[in-house]
Amino acid sequence: MTINEKSTRRKFLKTAGAGLAGAAIMGAPAVHAAKKSTIKWRMQTYAGASLAAHVIKPAIESFNKVAGGEMQIELYYGDQLVPTGELFRAMQKSTIDAVQSDDDSMASPTEVTVFGGYFPFGSRYSLDVPVLFNQYGLNEIWDAEYSKVGIKHISAGAWDPCHFATKDPIRSLADMKGKRVFTFPTAGRFLKQFGVVPVTLPWEDIEVAVQTGELDGVAWSGITEDYTVGWADVTNYFLTNNISGAWAGSFFANMDRWNSLPDRMQELLKITMDSSHYYRQWWYWGGEASLRVNGTKMELTTIPDEEWATVENAAVKFWDEIAKESKTKEKIVNIFKKYNEDMNKAGRPYRYS
Repeated sequence: MTINEKSTRRKFLKTAGAGLAGAAIMGAPAVHAAKKSTIKWRMQTYAGASLAAHVIKPAIESFNKVAGGEMQIELYYGDQLVPTGELFRAMQKSTIDAVQSDDDSMASPTEVTVFGGYFPFGSRYSLDVPVLFNQYGLNEIWDAEYSKVGIKHISAGAWDPCHFATKDPIRSLADMKGKRVFTFPTAGRFLKQFGVVPVTLPWEDIEVAVQTGELDGVAWSGITEDYTVGWADVTNYFLTNNISGAWAGSFFANMDRWNSLPDRMQELLKITMDSSHYYRQWWYWGGEASLRVNGTKMELTTIPDEEWATVENAAVKFWDEIAKESKTKEKIVNIFKKYNEDMNKAGRPYRYS
């Protein structure tokens, strides 16, 4: 081999080697690919910090643990980022990504709003709520109504029943007259006919408002919540009659934010919401009974059944008034009527009268 041949061969090998190496590098997977950024959401609940510690915080902590670096949710409590009455608008505008609330409290501009929170005598037990949504068609109606306004309705669940906790005792309907109470919009609308004066204040201000006399009490929850959030410390009496057997509320999300999530994150959120619903089922159910029996902070009072029947009969008329407002509301009222009719026919343990 001549000197020129050796030189030419070295050049070829050098050039070919560089080309092969470059091809190998270009064809190989990117071992050091850019790491995906964590999806971050902000969620606000309508519950204050002490209540949220039970009804939502454990579920969100569980979600964040499982989701890891793929997604994280920052949880905010009642009125922390925006007032509860502005939750819907803030979510719609993507100021916050998700909400835990009832339709009534967050001032949802939909046909279903009056049925959120405490729809008078719409349920007797907490299990009524998920059955109404999952087996009697409310899920489909809620999904359709919220889809119209750019919101994803993720799922609905129950909380506690609605009772009066007051500074002075209520032992008759006459004792309700003039009572200034913190309650839900639709519940307040219903109770006005019995002389109750509904008052709207920020959730965190309620305890002080009762202490100062601005409020005579609350018609916002059951006894578990009264003890948990401190209202049992400033009220003296708990009325065992309730105007609804369970609060109905949901998890919602901005539709665009929801649709942008990977499928597995959507599924994980649904599972997390279900775990939150389940927690509330047993926590409230057991707490309501235990505190009635063992609680020491409030005296129990009861309005006799024959007198309380006046309130129950008024609820039927209230339902009919609501049904006249729109076709959608009429459809929902008919579902409530059908459901309660079925439960009454089923008898014990579904209904006792």
